[in-house]
Amino acid sequence: MKTIVVAPHPDDETLGAGGTLLRRKAEGGNIGWLIVTSLSTSKGWSKAKVEKRSEEIRSVAEFYGFDSVFELNFPSTRLDEVAIGDLVAAISGVFKDFSPEEVFVPNPSDVHTDHRVVFDAVASCTKWFRYPSVKRVLAYETLSETEFGLNRSQTFNPNVFVDIEGYLDGKCQAMGMFETEVFDFPFPRSYEAIRALATLRGAASGYQFAEAFELLRERA
Repeated sequence: MKTIVVAPHPDDETLGAGGTLLRRKAEGGNIGWLIVTSLSTSKGWSKAKVEKRSEEIRSVAEFYGFDSVFELNFPSTRLDEVAIGDLVAAISGVFKDFSPEEVFVPNPSDVHTDHRVVFDAVASCTKWFRYPSVKRVLAYETLSETEFGLNRSQTFNPNVFVDIEGYLDGKCQAMGMFETEVFDFPFPRSYEAIRALATLRGAASGYQFAEAFELLRERA
């Protein structure tokens, strides 16, 4: 299986689907990482921060064993300023190159605007007659974003649970590579919160630890 995870920002892939990605790789799958935004000095980020983020991406990509990594380099936290056509065109190019069968996307009701914009753009790149390789599209939940959404008409409703027992430690290890993103509990992006969510999703599905997704479309 060819799986691609679309991450508005580096670390979203780990928070939302880290254990599943490790499992897919262990099962012999081909995994890709599409990073939509980046940091740049021209947008006010320090040179040290930009270089640190590049180092983190390299380390995380090597840790997962991604077969392909795509960086679109749109401005972080400013996707609402980008023409949606430009974003769709960039993602479309990646999908045509990688030909994913399984696509993981951020939840459309996440509180972060970047996540919602990315979801809308990816939705345009899953039409069967233009992207026939795509068989499954699943939304993932992102700690510090999904649970803070206030749109009650569009919430995260998990209906697919992936057993990640044996992969949770690896997920936490990958998250630790983003040194500036992990803080002490009760901060949502903490090891305790990551493990607690995996335990909760496991209890809901009969596993020790699990990741939850919302299946949005499947062509069997």
